[in-house]
Amino acid sequence: MNAPLSLFVTGTDTEIGKTFVSCALLHGFKRAGLRAAAMKPIAAGAVERDGQWHNEDADQLDAAGGVLLPPELRTPYLLKAPAAPHIVAAHEGVALDIAHIVQCHARAAKLADIVVVEGVGGFRVPLDDEHDTADLARALALPVVLVVGVRLGCISHTLLTAQAIAAQGLRIAGWVANVVDPAMLYRDENIDTVLKWLAREHDAPLLGIVPHLAPASPEQAAQTIDIAGLLKILRTQPPPS
Repeated sequence: MNAPLSLFVTGTDTEIGKTFVSCALLHGFKRAGLRAAAMKPIAAGAVERDGQWHNEDADQLDAAGGVLLPPELRTPYLLKAPAAPHIVAAHEGVALDIAHIVQCHARAAKLADIVVVEGVGGFRVPLDDEHDTADLARALALPVVLVVGVRLGCISHTLLTAQAIAAQGLRIAGWVANVVDPAMLYRDENIDTVLKWLAREHDAPLLGIVPHLAPASPEQAAQTIDIAGLLKILRTQPPPS
């Protein structure tokens, strides 16, 4: 039996489509015949329905995945207010424990063939006064898929994020260009610039360009991503140093 696979999805900013692309990846993995599960270890923003607290992103991941993880594994930390997690956690009296998330991930990996772990916000979002999501990614030691929100400013945001990922000793398995601004000037030229720089500096391939879809359809977006290529990378890439 093959060892379970996993990856960490991060983005160049908040609201650039991390959840959307994560759902697309889950659909793609399911089409490849894998039992795919998702984790959103830290989610900020919840509403109560039928006596249970729900986060919209986590619910979307559940709907896209083929393996439904128990809520305590899928989202170990579900915060109520939709704001920066370290601020909300402090107000709600919650300590965001990276070690606990790592333990939850190890348990989740035993239940699926592949686990997609979606980060919160950008790559360096504080979790407390000393730790951020970069520390979480390093503790999980997973290959990273970088979601680039294609809009004005994306080149600098992408290169800075890629540099931060590399500084943690992590490898970028690939990146996805998600077109969030369909009216962006010189969109293709921006994507081409990012492609050249990430290939040269990080050997990170472009996995796909997701067009602006209305309505949003992760199933359709999955068809624009090189799932087979990503799986090959995940299966052959050595672990982080």
